[in-house]
Amino acid sequence: MGKQIRAVMAGCGGMSGAWLRSASEIPAVKIVGLVDIVADSAKKRADEFKLADAVIGTNLKAVIKQTGANVVFDCTTPEAHHPITMTALRNGCHVLGEKPLADSMAHAKAMVAAAKKAKKLYAVIQNRRYDQHIRRLKSFLESGAIGDVTTVHCDFYIGAHFGGFRDHMKHVLLLDMAIHTIDAGRFLIGVDPVAVTCREWNPPGSWYDHDASAVALFEMKGGIVYTYRGSWCADGLNTTWESDWRIICQQGSVKWNGADDFKAQVVSKTGGFFSEWADIEVPAHDAGDKTGGHTGIMKEFVRCIQSGGKPETYCADNIKSLAMVFGAIKSSEAKKRVPIKW
Repeated sequence: MGKQIRAVMAGCGGMSGAWLRSASEIPAVKIVGLVDIVADSAKKRADEFKLADAVIGTNLKAVIKQTGANVVFDCTTPEAHHPITMTALRNGCHVLGEKPLADSMAHAKAMVAAAKKAKKLYAVIQNRRYDQHIRRLKSFLESGAIGDVTTVHCDFYIGAHFGGFRDHMKHVLLLDMAIHTIDAGRFLIGVDPVAVTCREWNPPGSWYDHDASAVALFEMKGGIVYTYRGSWCADGLNTTWESDWRIICQQGSVKWNGADDFKAQVVSKTGGFFSEWADIEVPAHDAGDKTGGHTGIMKEFVRCIQSGGKPETYCADNIKSLAMVFGAIKSSEAKKRVPIKW
């Protein structure tokens, strides 16, 4: 048996339920503490998940010390990720954090450096990578069936009436949701970003205080172009949460609706005004343990603590996805193309 994971959940709001359900499916994980600035929120989660032995508190450092925790699950809001992660690392804990990695690139760089200095794992929940359908698409692209990727387009349109902090959050689409889609795009393309041109806006009639729509064009290494179009303020004809994708390769194209609908064509004959195309299957793919959303990434995180290695969403890699988001924000504010740095 590997090392037992004694975990403190920091942040006991809405998303913490998904985290705690995933943790309950992993025998090696024991939730020993629940921390929230509102103690009653932590108590409610303890009651809901029958965590009678868990220590309840409002001070993370104190709860880590009291419980002997070796892991912190950070399910707080973005602006709290930096202080929570730094506290956890300084007190001997590995960290698995909610996306986005940080609320600024300065904080992100400090967190990555702190994890390296502490020799602890810090990874980010990019649960949409751990979806069987995106793994199927990735496998198809890597097979070379339609040649090398040249261009990737994705659309995300959902009219989400959240209420709460998102209604008042600046850059709500790019920072809160597009991080998922942008990270998925980087995963599918498999190369690093170079630069971005972006525009954000808030449509008339929006129920958000700030820009809830955006269009971004990312330049990736190897001359690949990746475009993102999205809105939180789009009622009707919604896409899936995983977005709607068209990927153009040198010998064909593939479309994915973010769920289980795939369509692909490969060039079968050239020489005319139009090439001739043939429909081809996107084969089923066994992704093994790289599925399961929150549970899949949490299992990988635990395995890495117990046996060595780094999770796929380790902070030093995931910061590249965050840099794409903040690059897009900077481009929108400056109204110009900006290089992406991390």
